[in-house]
Amino acid sequence: MKQTVISFILRTALAALLMALVVPSAIAQQAASAEKAAIILKAYGPGGPAPAMREAAKAFGTKKGYTVEITAGPTPTWKDQAIKDADLIFSGSEYMMTDFVRKDLPGLIDTSTIRTLYLRPSAILVRPGNPKQIKGTKDLAKPGIKILVVEGAGQVGMWEDVAGRTGSVKLVDGIRRNIGFFAANSAEAKKIWNSDMSYDVWLIWTIWQKESPAAAEFVNTEPKNTIYRSCGVALTNRSKQKALAKEFADFLQSAEGKDIFVKWGWIAP
Repeated sequence: MKQTVISFILRTALAALLMALVVPSAIAQQAASAEKAAIILKAYGPGGPAPAMREAAKAFGTKKGYTVEITAGPTPTWKDQAIKDADLIFSGSEYMMTDFVRKDLPGLIDTSTIRTLYLRPSAILVRPGNPKQIKGTKDLAKPGIKILVVEGAGQVGMWEDVAGRTGSVKLVDGIRRNIGFFAANSAEAKKIWNSDMSYDVWLIWTIWQKESPAAAEFVNTEPKNTIYRSCGVALTNRSKQKALAKEFADFLQSAEGKDIFVKWGWIAP
């Protein structure tokens, strides 16, 4: 009986000791996980790269245990907030990044961290089934073709660059005569494309068809007419999480990041 009591006391003491060791460790692990989850990286930029950026952010967050919040759209919709809390800024062209530095987000971007990630090619988006039988850039100058273009937000002069690549004044003039609307940005153009079926063509980038495949088919612009614009990323001067922000920027250029961007229609180095 006495031996049983002693054995019980020893087992109880051992259990208590193990509990004292395990519980604080478990609590510490939970606290560390909660602290990690509470860390949020905030990245801002245009809508074009957004689908790829969001997927990359999710993959990075799952792998590392952090949250990367992507805010995308026309610059005026997010610039004020970005000045307050952005860790990273991404762009839809080289001149867009320069505009961010010079006028839209003065003093915010650490220019030494700017890097070009991927390129996107121009494309001709047509209605499903390609009812006007558009086969290339020359067809855009034919009578009866109504074209939608974007004249801003990474696409300043985009349609003119595509049309004028071969030095044909006739082609540039013919395409201009068929342009029905010059949208300020891709978000505005997308709304028009989805609501106004009178448009036969949306001259834009391949990535927009990847985002909404049911709304359009795409016809490649001929190599001699194709132009490219980039997606870039940079850290901000105000970020308190520069090491983590750099880690995410590195992830965007990793093999996994590259696969995500290529999936969404971007061209890797």
